[in-house]
Amino acid sequence: MTVRLDDKVAIVTGSGRGLGRAYAEALAAAGAGVVVNDIDKDAADETVAAITGAGGRAVAEVCAVGTAESADALVRRAVAEFGRLDVMCTNAGALRDRTLGKVTDAEFDLVVDSHVRGTFTCGRAAAARFREQGGGGRLILVGSPAGQYGGFGQTAYAASKAAIIAMVRVWSIELAKAGVTVNAIVPIALTRMAATIPNLTEVVAQVEAGAPVPPELRRKGIGTVQDVAPLVVYLSSAESAGITGQYFGFGGDKFAVWGHPKEEFTTYREGGWTADQLAADFAGFAEHFQSHQAR
Repeated sequence: MTVRLDDKVAIVTGSGRGLGRAYAEALAAAGAGVVVNDIDKDAADETVAAITGAGGRAVAEVCAVGTAESADALVRRAVAEFGRLDVMCTNAGALRDRTLGKVTDAEFDLVVDSHVRGTFTCGRAAAARFREQGGGGRLILVGSPAGQYGGFGQTAYAASKAAIIAMVRVWSIELAKAGVTVNAIVPIALTRMAATIPNLTEVVAQVEAGAPVPPELRRKGIGTVQDVAPLVVYLSSAESAGITGQYFGFGGDKFAVWGHPKEEFTTYREGGWTADQLAADFAGFAEHFQSHQAR
């Protein structure tokens, strides 16, 4: 089976470099017309040049996500250039790692605006266009292991990525009647962002210099940005019809299906609990507690 997207049009936010660029290039290689979005004009233009140089179709739309105006501009550009919109991949987002006592309001707002508002406004604009076209369409949101586990120094980033997973749950329900599927990818790749992690800094440099990713890292789900891109292509395709409300871990040699939150333990006490009764009972509850340590 060959997955093709010849009649599809996609927007990929934050696609001037890294994972976003890999997504845009893979979508174009499969036949889709792609709107490349980034705040860096040179990076966006480089991605477009790479796509068109390989025989693909792409245009650049330079703007920061997070406002209704920028989201609407992206959709308008897709329709103006390619006639329609089929896929919105909300990849853009900033990172400002700071512990709780050090993160500033401005840093927190930057991360939340780019990830949460960026995903919200772009998702809303795309969904409206999908409905105008008579239904169908794909929303592919981008999560992170930080949003699943938490991570030291990632108050804003982890909270934002967790919010994006919540959007998947809500939107997959709300947009089902319109035939729109909503899923998230939870990627891991050796990017510039990964290079800020001390035990990956040297590996990222080596891979950027042309070295292969060590097999032990690939087995753990850590690979190149190109390793993640096929999942975006598949979720954009007709072959993925009916798959919605899911979030998939993907990277290196690993594919994972993340579970939905559920109650790990329940018990009942007629009439409820007093604080004293809770104090007496909590020792018995402790065996059901979940680790809060980042993985």
